[in-house]
Amino acid sequence: MPNVSRLLCVIDPTVDDQPALQRAVWVARSTGAELELMICYYKHYLSGDLSLDAPSLKRARAEQTRRHRRMLECMANPLRRRGVVVKTTVVWDHPLYAGVIRQAARSGADIVFKDTHNHAVLSRALFTHTDWNLTRTCPVPLWLVKPHPIDEPVVFIAAIDPLNQNDKPAALDDQIMQLSKGIAGAVNGDVHAFHSYNPTAALANATANAYIPVSLPIDEIERQVREKHKKRFDEITEFHQIRTERCHLLSGLAHEELPALAANLNATVVVMGAVARNRWKRIFIGATAERTLEHLPCDLLIVKPDWFHTPVDLEQKAQVAEPPEKKTPNNIVIAES
Repeated sequence: MPNVSRLLCVIDPTVDDQPALQRAVWVARSTGAELELMICYYKHYLSGDLSLDAPSLKRARAEQTRRHRRMLECMANPLRRRGVVVKTTVVWDHPLYAGVIRQAARSGADIVFKDTHNHAVLSRALFTHTDWNLTRTCPVPLWLVKPHPIDEPVVFIAAIDPLNQNDKPAALDDQIMQLSKGIAGAVNGDVHAFHSYNPTAALANATANAYIPVSLPIDEIERQVREKHKKRFDEITEFHQIRTERCHLLSGLAHEELPALAANLNATVVVMGAVARNRWKRIFIGATAERTLEHLPCDLLIVKPDWFHTPVDLEQKAQVAEPPEKKTPNNIVIAES
């Protein structure tokens, strides 16, 4: 199982319900991992950016930090009594996604948990600007949590790409499978493997390549295209010992087939990869993840390849919050316990 010893959970101080906290506690208790609860906040009018950083602004920031600390400690203390090792951190940083990534790097987090929220009218998740940027730039696995309870049986769907389409490296499929199996094993869940291919695009690619004669009938070309996908899909699933009845090779678009399968299996989490090498591919892959997330009836765990380096500046230094009368940097303030 991949090392899962430190979990970072992003707490939204503006709401009462915290689905990400519930999910992070569930994983922490099952794996024995340490849990860090984090509030990242920033108020421009308290920053002192537009004027001298007056003592009153410093005091206001310090008081806000104390209030957030008290909130986190109220969440943490009951968990500690249940045997969970919990740390609390308050960060003054912006934008939110960058503050989360910087704290994940500082704490050595193995998974970051964050809420997503359902749209009451559309009955689907809102993929916020922060979610979008975390999906694109978070270097550690990102668990985006939907506001729903955990049902039995626990089902993980590992969405893999055995032909390495969309510029995704082959090793990423192994990371997805290993993480899915590791967490599922800890929580007594089942792992299903999923792969879909676009028959129209596959057909066009097939007729452009020499491995299939263009004179074959369309249905024969489609059959051979499916066989090629199936061969690679079977190689991965057999290596990771996924039972045949839990392997799902489907013809269609991933952002349509994957949510449908997740609903049919009453899935708990879908695990999928995301990687981008340049600006345009980053937009395309992010849009695919966005469409998938919006229609998934369950959580989404997004995995980056080992070689991925976040574009977020990690060099910004953090300091423990000091009393208001002492000098405190404007850019970032951290209070920990």
